[in-house]
Amino acid sequence: MSTTALPTRRAPDRFAILLMVGLCAIWGLQQVAIKSTNAAVPPVFQAGLRSAIASVLVWAWARSRGTPLFRDDGTLGAGLLAGVLFAAEFICIFLGLTLTSASRMAVFLYTAPCFTALGLHWFVDGERMRRIQWLGIIVAFAGMALAFADGFVHAGPGASGAQGSTLAGAAGDALGVLAGITWAATTVVVRGSRLAHTSASKTLLYQLMVSAVVLLALALGLGQARVENVTPLALASLAYQAVIVAFVSYLLWFWLLTRYIASRLSVFSFLTPLFGVSFGVLLLRESFSAGFLIAALLVLIGIALVNAPAKRQAV
Repeated sequence: MSTTALPTRRAPDRFAILLMVGLCAIWGLQQVAIKSTNAAVPPVFQAGLRSAIASVLVWAWARSRGTPLFRDDGTLGAGLLAGVLFAAEFICIFLGLTLTSASRMAVFLYTAPCFTALGLHWFVDGERMRRIQWLGIIVAFAGMALAFADGFVHAGPGASGAQGSTLAGAAGDALGVLAGITWAATTVVVRGSRLAHTSASKTLLYQLMVSAVVLLALALGLGQARVENVTPLALASLAYQAVIVAFVSYLLWFWLLTRYIASRLSVFSFLTPLFGVSFGVLLLRESFSAGFLIAALLVLIGIALVNAPAKRQAV
């Protein structure tokens, strides 16, 4: 991928920071929504339906605003690649979760900001990271790892749900890392290609349409293309995933990528698993310890370091 000259993006301001925190909360709650729907709709089919529904919503939104979606603007190749990467991320997540625990998956998945920063540093002009920002990523990742390590300790070495020590668990962990890499690669493709010059609606539609086709085909191949035991909660959860997460939140995310430095935005993703644990405490009555609070503080410190203002002579 060549280093294409792109419009200047700025560091996140107060509005962008508040919006990113809200998006992370939405993404954290998604884990509860997925669990609430699994009994009615298998995971891969669930992801495919979410992408398909959101595709229709994005198309309708763009049409209502007169945003051109099918004009030849040289984004087809990058758009298809972003869509395949987007689908691969969810394939890795859902298949990985059959082999390893959700907590371990979260640890490895949310290495994505580190891979994003590396990819942007290498391939995209204007996304160079300073030493203090690299330190922020390390501190935030350490805090996130501590948060989930605390959960592993309290599970106990003989807990029936403990995984990761077997070959299957290691494979699931590897899929979590691969999901983080594909998530990061999607961001790099969006920022380092002609997609950076197109509308957020078109960028998102590429990913949703391609992922819908790939995920629904995979669900069919795996025998997951079925719906059973449908409840109002399952329908509400699927609607939350399709409308709030895949449509509204992703559209806002790609809009932010067109205006702010992507590496500074991506580090906020560390908040998502912390929100996920918090919602688990509130909605699933899970417990947490002082270790979790310390971990959350480390994550916030890391985010503050990554978003530290540059010195006057910094380029």
